[in-house]
Amino acid sequence: MTGRHSTVGDESARGSAARVAARIAARKSGSSWRPSHDARRYGIHLRRFAGPAAYAETLGHLRIAHLTDQHIGRITPFGVQRAAVEMTNAEKPDLIVLTGDFVCHSQLYLDQVTEVVRAFDAPVIGVLGNHDHWSGADEVRHALERGGVEVLRNRHTIITLRGERLQVVGLDDAYTGHARRDEAVKGLRKDLPTLGLSHIAEEADGLWRHGVPLVLSGHTHGGQVTLARLHELAVGMIGGHKYVHGLYGSRRVVQPPQASMHTKAHAPEPQGAVYVGAGIGAAVVPFRLGDRGRREVTIFELGCEPGDFVEHHSEQEPMRGRKPTKAQMAKRAAAVIRKRLSRERKSRRRTA
Repeated sequence: MTGRHSTVGDESARGSAARVAARIAARKSGSSWRPSHDARRYGIHLRRFAGPAAYAETLGHLRIAHLTDQHIGRITPFGVQRAAVEMTNAEKPDLIVLTGDFVCHSQLYLDQVTEVVRAFDAPVIGVLGNHDHWSGADEVRHALERGGVEVLRNRHTIITLRGERLQVVGLDDAYTGHARRDEAVKGLRKDLPTLGLSHIAEEADGLWRHGVPLVLSGHTHGGQVTLARLHELAVGMIGGHKYVHGLYGSRRVVQPPQASMHTKAHAPEPQGAVYVGAGIGAAVVPFRLGDRGRREVTIFELGCEPGDFVEHHSEQEPMRGRKPTKAQMAKRAAAVIRKRLSRERKSRRRTA
């Protein structure tokens, strides 16, 4: 592991040089990349964003690739998965993060899950989504681990990439009631840059309180149909999500506000940024319409700051949002159990 420099001056100079080099690399890669035939055929879009300002003083440069909602199965052609892997590897990321829903209501394609994630050329960290729990969380996790993925289920890890240390905290799926934020952040180090992963973007609000300035997520598929802002109607107003697709919040917060017991009532809300990916696959209908609903691979240039290069879009205001009721959460939890019991019954009939 690479240690810190002995003098503050040297460290500052080296850090500044690294950030300048990172910005140049980001601009070059952003302008020189050309989509492959398969990427064009399947409509996979590459989006690129800078990291939060909080990373600028603690990281030289790390390139993070984010993919979500692969939904490997019969609805999404396997060629889409191969093209997404090809596009990701072409960017030469230091780390690849995956934010859940690897399958689609079935364990029939677990071998393909392993095949897909094994094809990535960089270390991979992932978290599970609601479809993974519906299909069997342990089985999906084993398939991912066979392909070399480190799966975070309410815990965090520290990874060293090109001499840079990054702390990654991953929540289990909140949609089905499996997220345990207090467990995930227990022992989180405040001196390291930290990246959050959660299938459900609304969990970012709680992670910001623990000093996690950037959270990557999925689940919504960007609405899939984004013409006439239909995605905001369907996913936001009807579905109750605050964060529908893209970048929300602020990346310019250097430190979260520290509130004591005496000032808590008057302290501002913790701030940070969350990105909701549009995903690779589909769970119900296979088509996507509109720019924001296209399949996507997203690159985050950590160490760069907003304004260092042209981004797909800037931070946007969240929707009003609506928390699920206790009855809704109980129904979702019951669905996981019901599907597990159904699989067990079918397995017993096959072996009888």
